[in-house]
Amino acid sequence: MKEIIKPITIETGDSFKTILSKYGALALDKQENLSELIGDIPGQLDIEKSTLTFENICFPVQILGFYMEQSNQWSWAWDNENIFNENQITSAKQIHAVGEEFEINELTSPVINADYNDCHTLAMISTVILDMDAYYAVSEEGLDIFVTIKSDLIKQNNSVEKFRNTFYTFQKNFDIYPKIAFESYTKLKGYGFKPHDDFSLAKIGEARVMAGFTERGNITRILMFGEDEE
Repeated sequence: MKEIIKPITIETGDSFKTILSKYGALALDKQENLSELIGDIPGQLDIEKSTLTFENICFPVQILGFYMEQSNQWSWAWDNENIFNENQITSAKQIHAVGEEFEINELTSPVINADYNDCHTLAMISTVILDMDAYYAVSEEGLDIFVTIKSDLIKQNNSVEKFRNTFYTFQKNFDIYPKIAFESYTKLKGYGFKPHDDFSLAKIGEARVMAGFTERGNITRILMFGEDEE
């Protein structure tokens, strides 16, 4: 009998921490792909044209929201139609709709008390939920404006080493549920997933990445076997 693979979706009752656990590693993966393309070049945002330019690379963008450091507040673009036109905030409205469907306060509150890192987590989950290729933050006149990017110019890096390193970085630097994160990242990348009592395997071609867990679900080890092994 063929094993039924449960897809990664938002479920009713999911906390923001659970949602970040599900989508954050893939979002970080996407950000690394963007970084490989643009390097250290700062982006220039043209709000009128809805474009983000890195020297000779130009992306069409959607406005997700903005952060006001002076007041430590995040504002969603869907609540600022007086600032942005409707075509610029389509993605933000889609995120708002998801928040309403699953009663996620962080996605339905127009203004959120937050720090800069909180804004990045909001942008990260939005990137994956919206099936975007990356996000970017631009400083403009006292605001940090976060935009989403969809472009074929951003190429995926699907190496086993990339998968291992991205998951390691994600679980180390974010307050998440590692077991959920590993399963979700594996499945969202389209790789084979095999759970066991105290570890899980990601099957990437002929290679394997193993994540070991404590009884509470914390990481004990991350090992790589096969292709790209060092």
